[in-house]
Amino acid sequence: MATTGTEQQLEPMPGDWQRALAVVAHPDDMEYGAAAAVVEWIAEGKEVGYLLATRGEAGIDDLEPGESARVREQEQRASTRTVGVTTLEFLDHRDGVIEEGVPLRRDIAAALRRHRPELVVTLNHHDTWGGRGWNTPDHRALGRSVLDAVGDAGNRWIFPDQLEGGELEPWDGVRWVAVAGSPEPTHAVPVGEEAVRTAAASLAEHRAYISALSDEPVEDYARSFAEWSVRLAADRFGGRECVAFELYPR
Repeated sequence: MATTGTEQQLEPMPGDWQRALAVVAHPDDMEYGAAAAVVEWIAEGKEVGYLLATRGEAGIDDLEPGESARVREQEQRASTRTVGVTTLEFLDHRDGVIEEGVPLRRDIAAALRRHRPELVVTLNHHDTWGGRGWNTPDHRALGRSVLDAVGDAGNRWIFPDQLEGGELEPWDGVRWVAVAGSPEPTHAVPVGEEAVRTAAASLAEHRAYISALSDEPVEDYARSFAEWSVRLAADRFGGRECVAFELYPR
């Protein structure tokens, strides 16, 4: 991920909300993005659920997709429990080839209508992480579809079949979309030492995935990443360790 520079100070994230839904592409996306902020939110009594587009079946080279999906789902469930999130759902789109478009928007809009969040969190949808660090197609497609689906969810004439029978209703209550890992952050959530430790522990639950990436001991890798990530934007947030977001108001 990119450093954030010193050119513009970040504003505190709004806190006057109760329910959030994080919508990301893969197991580990929240742990590489916003887990420390989730820990702080849950400590404040807020509700946070996770919605993953895939089960990460294409993410480990030496595991065939069915076994990788099983392992990575198990790791994500453990990671989710570590930060105190109790709601975890999968959409079962194909890992590595997520397609931006109507089917994905439909699935996300249905989830928004079910969960009715005020805040939606996703991961960087921009072409790069900043500089020339190219982003993956899954992140780009998923993040852009999230931004679109927020509008879809509130429009009763988009995917009206979801509303038949009265089980779902339009949801126009999303007030912000917060993009973690963005090269263009605008806001931040301050995080304390306990939140950073918990975020590192949640990342370490992705043991099979991390072991395929690095020879470094998993706990050391996770701790180093968590500590590094919350320092990235500190110089733009009064020197405080934080998780930075690009905030889209609705």
